[in-house]
Amino acid sequence: MIFYIVKRLLQMVPILIGITFLSFIIIQMAPGDYLDQLRMNPQISESTIEKLKHTYGLDQPVIVQYFKWLFNALLFDLGFSFSYNMPVIELIKDRLPNTLFLSITSGLMAWLMAIPLGILAAVKPNSLIDKSVQIFSFTFMSVPSFFLAFLLLFFAVKTGLLPTGGSTSPDYESMNTFEKILDRLWHVSLPAFVLAITSLAGLVRLVRSAMIESLQSEYVLFARAKGLKEKDIILKHALRNALNPFITILGFEIASLLSGSALVEIIVNWPGMGMLMLDAVLSQDLYLVMGGLYIGSIMLIIGNLIADILLAKLDPRIRQREVEGILK
Repeated sequence: MIFYIVKRLLQMVPILIGITFLSFIIIQMAPGDYLDQLRMNPQISESTIEKLKHTYGLDQPVIVQYFKWLFNALLFDLGFSFSYNMPVIELIKDRLPNTLFLSITSGLMAWLMAIPLGILAAVKPNSLIDKSVQIFSFTFMSVPSFFLAFLLLFFAVKTGLLPTGGSTSPDYESMNTFEKILDRLWHVSLPAFVLAITSLAGLVRLVRSAMIESLQSEYVLFARAKGLKEKDIILKHALRNALNPFITILGFEIASLLSGSALVEIIVNWPGMGMLMLDAVLSQDLYLVMGGLYIGSIMLIIGNLIADILLAKLDPRIRQREVEGILK
């Protein structure tokens, strides 16, 4: 298993370098930069602009700038934010926990609903619940997350039943631990529900189709012939094998949750990486944009690695193929 993990990590290094290199080049190709905005301020002299340009290394060739940034980024020194006037890593430390909290909460909601709904739909095909699940799935797979976020935000503003911005209440610091947990869950409810519903629509279809295929397999028919209880057959035999394709998309789910959360964060004013990246792009804050992309890429790589490890854990054939590949 250790060889398998090391091999996967080594394969992901070129991906990380490729993502950051292309992003750096594309950002540099855009006309203007943060210093051009400073030039519009008559109180800032041209000599000051040139000093800043030299300080941040913006007067060097793009390739040199990138490799200097990459070397520092490997040590998690992500540079200095022009617009916020503070280290990029400090800004990310402040915002990243909110994005992770939102993504994990919505992911758990989606998975906890997708598995039982998918099982029920597969066990009772063409029943009312199966048709309802399919209608729900097709409907919300067609609805963009930002559109659903706008609808729920409008509902929250009109009714006052849900919070419409921020991650905590004004009196958060004066609350006890239990009240703080409830307050955080209350404020994350709206964006988490949006992401969970859009993710659930695809996941429940996957669970349903995988369970139907698993229930029609020979080992399930053999288990029924032995007289095992239907509940044990479904949960101990069919579900275990049906989870394999479900786990393979874990990495893609993490990617979609992170990308989807950025847009939803902006719409509902959730103080996460989405809002931070939007500010960075609008102000052409090079190192803040790159820092956000770098951390986001690492998170996606970790998500895919977790999915690979879980799949190898569930399917011994994968581990065996890796061992045979090493021996060859």
